[in-house]
This record gives sequence, structure tokens and C-alpha cells, in this order.
Amino acid sequence: MSFGTAEYQERIRKTKERMASKGIEVLLITDPANMNYLSGYDGWSFYVHQMLIVINDEDQPIWVGRTMDANAAKITTWLYHDNIIPYPDTYVQSDTKHPMDFISDILKQIGQEKRSVGVEMENYYFTAKCYEQLKKGLPEASFQDATLLVNWVRIVKSDQEINYMKQAAVFAEKAMNVGIEMINEGVRECDVAAQILHAQVTGTEEFGGDYPAIMPLLPSGEKTSTPHLTWTDARYKNDEAVILELAGCYKRYHSPLARTVHIGTPSDELKKLAHVTLEGLEKCLAMIKPGIALEEICETWTKSIARHGYEKEARIGYSMGLNYPPDWGEHTASIRKGDRTILQPNMTFHMIPGMWCDKSGFEISESFRVTENGCETFANLPRGLYVKDKTLIR
Repeated sequence: MSFGTAEYQERIRKTKERMASKGIEVLLITDPANMNYLSGYDGWSFYVHQMLIVINDEDQPIWVGRTMDANAAKITTWLYHDNIIPYPDTYVQSDTKHPMDFISDILKQIGQEKRSVGVEMENYYFTAKCYEQLKKGLPEASFQDATLLVNWVRIVKSDQEINYMKQAAVFAEKAMNVGIEMINEGVRECDVAAQILHAQVTGTEEFGGDYPAIMPLLPSGEKTSTPHLTWTDARYKNDEAVILELAGCYKRYHSPLARTVHIGTPSDELKKLAHVTLEGLEKCLAMIKPGIALEEICETWTKSIARHGYEKEARIGYSMGLNYPPDWGEHTASIRKGDRTILQPNMTFHMIPGMWCDKSGFEISESFRVTENGCETFANLPRGLYVKDKTLIR
């Protein structure tokens, strides 16, 4: 397990407090990050239905999943083996059976069929079919939306979680340096991606890396006008920019990082965009401390770029840490106008004030934790526009 039993038990206690505040007696968890957070379960099995059941008056959760994954639950979790309940493979991708039918039967067998049940409605891993089958199988239960209930418990990290994210940042630095060094005219995008992935997974001699929740994002040239493109087999050209957004990952904890590289001499427009973005980012980092609201950081950013005639509609950051594909964000707090979440020590965020124009863009980011009197970035990599003649433009 990545943590001691006492830490998992404390997480369960905090989760039950939130359940009680919402009148939830049984919480059905399908988000694999939340399953991992409360039980330790870690397997690439989230492509089939699986669930962690937290009951308000039971000490341990119950894990329910595919039979061939039950031993993974025994290996990676702190749960008693009796609390690991597998369903037969006949329920997998079947036209006549559904895993939620099996779970409904389990809840009826243990006397939970008439209780208040919370489900993670807004979740990649909980389908409309899941909800319909649960309602059909538990007609006397009352259902309510428990989306993000556990996610908000996760928002303040323990010291051990912070240590894992610091280790992930070492991997992110290594992978970023590999990418920056390799990008050049005539080099294939896919070959750069391959070396970045190699660096992410090999990590260091002391620690190996995990697979990140998001693949390296590597838009180049005109594609830098949008952030979420990966790579092709095309070759880089002279006089074009390349954005690199990636993360190190250790024990499922992430530390994202973004930088921009230019092959050849950058335009004055790009140099100005880089300067404005970097200035705004550093002003935000300098003012972060416990007790302020996230929207105050966004206001600092907005005022900073407005001085140069720029504006940005999208958020500039979000809470992140433990996660599985397809996202390393926690889906809770965001650095944007209107988010009044108050910062506390050991909250962690990815601040990414990317600026995307019609045919080009510039991206830079830092992952950080809130400290007792400020903030600390996880990575230690020079900031600015990287140019292939070995200069760094700020």
C-alpha cells in the first residue's frame, strides 16, 4: 500500500462526516481515484464496472469488481478479504446482466436496500445504464448525487502525499528537459514523445515513475493555438514553436509542468506574449498564501495581462494530485473568477496561464502547494521561452 492503514482510516472518517452532513448512509464510489484514496486499490481495471461501497456504520468499505481483479484488491488495499466481493465474468459487457444488478443484490443481502444512497453522477466511470440498473435493483432506496464528495476530502494533502508529488516533480523536470533538448528541425514529433514517455516511466535510479493520467501534449506550429493535441509522425520545422505539457507521476500522484520551445528566431509577437504570460504567472505565485480566495489569484492575473492589452476567459489553474486517466485534475477548486475557495496549507494546484491566439500560442505552468505563509512550486525549472540557440527569453 502507498500509505499506512491509519491514514486510510482517517480518510474514511472524513468521508463519513461529509456523508452525514448530506444525509447519505451508503456511498457508492466508481471514480478510480476516489477508490484508491479510500482503499488503496490500484489496477488498470476501470474499463469495466467496479465499485467501493462506504457504509456509515461499517468500519471498512466493500470492494466489488471483476473476479480476475479481486486478487489485485487483496494485494493493493487495506481491506479484509471478506470485504472483497468479485462478480462473475458473465456480468462483463453482457446484454442480459449488468454489474449493478450484482451490486444491488449484495446491498440487499446486507440490509442496505432501504437506505439513503449517494452516487457519483458526474463521473467518467458511472454511466446512465449504471444508474438505471441501481434504481431498478434498489426500488426502496433513496438516491442522491454525491459527485465530488470524496474529491473535496482529497483537496488538502497529507505530508506523505506532498512527498509523492515532490518526487513526481523530479520526473517531470527530467521528462521536460529531455523534450526540450530533443526538439529540433527535422526531428519527428513521435520520437520526442517516445523519449518523454521513457523519462516519465524510468524516473530516477532511486524511484520509478507511474503512467500519467494524461499523455504528453505536444502541439507545434499553428497547432499551438490550441492546448490539447498530442503528437503525430510529422517532423518539426524551422521557425515554429512547440508547446510541451506533461507530468511526472509517482504512486498515482502527479506534478504537471508546461513550457514552450521555439525552433529558430521567435517573432516579436511571441516574445511579448511569453513576457506577459510569465510576468502574470510570477505575480500570482508571489501573492499566494493561506486565507485568500482563489478568485483573488485570478484577479491578479487578469490585471497583470490587461496592462499589456491582453485578456483571457478560461480559468488559469485547478486542484490536482491523485488521479487516473483521463485527467490529473481533481474537478473541485479552480483558479478563476467567482471561485471563493479559501486556500489552506497543503492544498495543491496546477497553475497554467496558457495564452492561445488564432494561429499561435504560448504556454507555461507550475504545480505548487500552499505553505504556511506562501506557496512552493514542486518543480525547479527555469521559466521563459526556450529557443533552440540555447537562449531563454523572459
